[in-house]
Amino acid sequence: MKLGIAFAGGGVKGAAHIGALKALEENGIKPEMVSGTSIGSIVASLYAMGYTTEKMLEIFKYFAKEIMRADAKYMASNLKKMRNLLGFGLLSGENIEIAVRECAKQKGIKNIKDIQMPLAIPSVEISESKKYVFTNMQTDEVYYINDVPIEKAVRASSSYPGIFAPCDIGSHKFVDGGILDNFPAGEVRKLGADKVLTIKFSSSLNYTPKNIYEVVFKSMDILFENRAAEAVKESDFIIDLDLSEASVFNIKKIDYCYENGYITTITKINEIKRMLNLGLKQ
Repeated sequence: MKLGIAFAGGGVKGAAHIGALKALEENGIKPEMVSGTSIGSIVASLYAMGYTTEKMLEIFKYFAKEIMRADAKYMASNLKKMRNLLGFGLLSGENIEIAVRECAKQKGIKNIKDIQMPLAIPSVEISESKKYVFTNMQTDEVYYINDVPIEKAVRASSSYPGIFAPCDIGSHKFVDGGILDNFPAGEVRKLGADKVLTIKFSSSLNYTPKNIYEVVFKSMDILFENRAAEAVKESDFIIDLDLSEASVFNIKKIDYCYENGYITTITKINEIKRMLNLGLKQ
């Protein structure tokens, strides 16, 4: 029986995905295919490349600050051209690309098709208002791309509106895949999974935004939550993590998120084993 995992987007909350993977592996459960959106695409890619959960957490912490570091040259260019910073993003997103490229280089990987484990990364083409999927699987479907540098695919999926500028690939402009598919369970099913486990985050909708960025974050949360029904339909099991103490870009909460992902998954491990028809210890 082939297990696939879908990793939702959620900024630094993505560290919880690594904790969940650690808990699964300790119980002899390893996915054979993965899909991830936004930060989930980073976790999915690292795992598909063959990184251990310990190394993934180390990488996550190391690059978190670099990814969120402002690019003075990019910001100056935006101001000079009188662009709307919110519309184009405060950050270029190039640091995401640099981080993933370095990780891929360590594994001898350049293109997404160099990765052996089946992988799917949703993004949104903002000009066309269409979901595109970057994958290492052969397909003739129109909106699937299987020949692209892995770092470009991840950056495209992770370009959170208002924070990161759209990612240009050829004539396309891509933004965060979560706009149309934040819980890519359906993509895991298309990869050939018999059972699909989705790891997502509960949205903190009961608060009043205090600034423009909280307005953006809450708006995205509402959008993601409204699309959760499709993930429920496509998933055999969902781990819904309550990370209410962590905001999307609070890098100080990485350990909190990792531990929460690990502990929550451990508490559900017997249910997951039943779903996979694995024997339980008496």
